[in-house]
Amino acid sequence: MKIAILSRNKKLYSTRRLVEAGEQRGHEMHVIDTLNCYMDITSTDPAVWYKGDKLLGFDAVIPRIGASITNYGMAVIRQFEMMGVYCLTESVALGRSRDKLRALQLLSRKNLGMPNTGFAHNLDNTKDLIKLVGGAPLVLKLTEGTQGRGVVLAETAKAAESVIDAFRTLGADFLVQEFIKEAGGSDVRCLVIGNKVVAAMERTAQAGEFRSNLHRGGSAALTKLTPEERKTAIAAAQTLGLKVSGVDLLRAERGPLVMEVNSSPGLGGIETATGKNVAGAIIEYIEINAKPHKNKTKGKG
Repeated sequence: MKIAILSRNKKLYSTRRLVEAGEQRGHEMHVIDTLNCYMDITSTDPAVWYKGDKLLGFDAVIPRIGASITNYGMAVIRQFEMMGVYCLTESVALGRSRDKLRALQLLSRKNLGMPNTGFAHNLDNTKDLIKLVGGAPLVLKLTEGTQGRGVVLAETAKAAESVIDAFRTLGADFLVQEFIKEAGGSDVRCLVIGNKVVAAMERTAQAGEFRSNLHRGGSAALTKLTPEERKTAIAAAQTLGLKVSGVDLLRAERGPLVMEVNSSPGLGGIETATGKNVAGAIIEYIEINAKPHKNKTKGKG
């Protein structure tokens, strides 16, 4: 198969591992910088161009779209979809996952456990918004933050009001969320492919930090999921329409709570912590589900 990876940096661990796994299984792998793609919008022959070449004959696309280029990344994916190319992450699913509010609304409709969450625009609602999630301590999140950026723990109502005022001054949209104390600064990352959790790790924040993201200095270790955690992770991924995702769960007294669903999960931490060949499992999933593209004319990739 001829497979494209939409990635801005071919040296990133996740990108390198996908190329390696694909080539080991006999596939032709191409890394394509998303922002260097440009599109020919036509009803007769829609196409994606890249550095002067028309991209032809691709059987599948693996989008690795960074948060800062989500909108353009979705446009590129949509164009491949119009061309009939199998996209591992579809444009609609990417958009759902990147809009934290929309994602939580969809998850709540499926009755999946999640921290109590509030969202508002008017500053007059600040105190009511804090009460809505059970009061302080609470967590405030920018709706477009990633890797722990734009996430603040407010230990008192006064601190929460100050952070909310600051976010509002910046004109930023944000969520106010219940702080799950019993999680103890840890969460569980479940790597979901299709209808299976193929790997899971528990991430723990470093001393003095409540964010467990590995980019924030957190540590990771292999963990065993309960049946309920496994079921919740799969349901969360499928609710957003993601074929591959990293579902982050908090272990609360009332059961597993979905904290976030990541549409471009990093492979480095989870492969290291679990010893699982996640990249290989992703390529295998594509082999099973992607139909050979009808246009087999070879173009440069």
